[in-house]
Amino acid sequence: MLRYDTIPTAFQRNALQTLALEQATADSNTFAMLPWRQLFQDTLLTALIDTALQRNFDLQIALQRIERAQAATRFTQGELFPKPQLAAGASLRKFGLYTMDGAGNIVTEILPGKIVPIDLPDVNVSMQMSWEIDIWGKLRQKNQAAWAEYGASIEAARFVVTALVAQVATIYYELIELDNELDIIRRTLQKQREALRTIELQKEAGRVNELAVQQFEAQVLNLQAQEKEIRQQTVLRENALNMLLGRFPQPIQRRTTLLVQPIPSYSVIGTPIQMLSNRPDVREAEQLVRAAHFDLRAAQAAFFPTLTLSAGIGFQAFDPQLLWLFPASLAYNIIGGLAAPILNWQALQAQLQTAQASQMQALQHYRKTVVQAYAEVVNELTILQALDTMNTLKTQETAVLKESVDIAAELYKSAKATYLEVLIAQTQWLSAQLQLVSIQKRQCIAFVNLYRALGGGWR
Repeated sequence: MLRYDTIPTAFQRNALQTLALEQATADSNTFAMLPWRQLFQDTLLTALIDTALQRNFDLQIALQRIERAQAATRFTQGELFPKPQLAAGASLRKFGLYTMDGAGNIVTEILPGKIVPIDLPDVNVSMQMSWEIDIWGKLRQKNQAAWAEYGASIEAARFVVTALVAQVATIYYELIELDNELDIIRRTLQKQREALRTIELQKEAGRVNELAVQQFEAQVLNLQAQEKEIRQQTVLRENALNMLLGRFPQPIQRRTTLLVQPIPSYSVIGTPIQMLSNRPDVREAEQLVRAAHFDLRAAQAAFFPTLTLSAGIGFQAFDPQLLWLFPASLAYNIIGGLAAPILNWQALQAQLQTAQASQMQALQHYRKTVVQAYAEVVNELTILQALDTMNTLKTQETAVLKESVDIAAELYKSAKATYLEVLIAQTQWLSAQLQLVSIQKRQCIAFVNLYRALGGGWR
């Protein structure tokens, strides 16, 4: 069985001049050329990715597609050569008396003094061979198409690897975000419970009314509900990650903090040609264009006559004891034929039109893939840049709101602020902390998505 790390890294590609993506050679220093083991410094994450690449179901299906495409290349290549086969047979025939064969046999000696028997046995052992001589290149075009399909299957598997690496990293970062959110909720809940006890004591002392107690109690209940929701989401995301890893649900080991990567520079990202030529889906679409092109040429060649040679040599006798007498029992034949399609011209025309439509379809799919790939890169860069600014602003906002919570608590103790102002300050600080963690998670995911959009992850 193929493994992801045994996928051929070099495939002979006679690229068509479709959009000229193959004219550029990718720079080894580009961001997408970096192997995923070097990109992710978290050993827990790399262990999960490695497990997914060994056990993921979709990847195993893609690897089997490579096996099937490789077998198709061997089949089409075998069609170019003569097809020998060993044949052996035995039969019994009786000719009618009033036929040319029957009338001749009753007066003909098959051996000296022995007339041809009425029931005539026939035993033969021979080597037969047939060969369609590929005058017009029809079989060669089919073989080239099979090789292009093989190349497409390799790129499709690489695309699955790229997507799988990104999916594992994305869910991993989502789990870390949920852990951080849960930690924030728990710390806030602890403080809110302490505040609730304080408010209850103040109510007993007559400083506040029941409304204040209910407001703080409602805040505690809300935080408890959020804690349950985060726990539920954590289990669901762990199960989703375990599915990618090809195993049953179990806890996922992970780090406690998010490691936000810096935005790659344009020089590291590479030129547009480098971006697109590295993406497996673009390379797959190119190979499919090549396959459709060769299928079209094979359909055109089907209109021309077919030259077929067949031959056989062996031993034949009516008695097995006489089968191996040489040269008496030696038998051979050779036939050459040239056949031109006449009645099935309409079917061949339909086949040609189908091949033409398939070629145009493959070409349009190729162009769409190129445009979509470039748009993904631009989108992820825009998202990363916006999130970088948002992270800076939200960090500042969180620091300010934390200070406001401390100030509100002090003012409340000196009766210079109401309990509502304290609640509002705490709620805003909690929201800002959760938003900051979410932004950092989105930064990590956008970084991974940019890596995927550039075609990174399959090396």
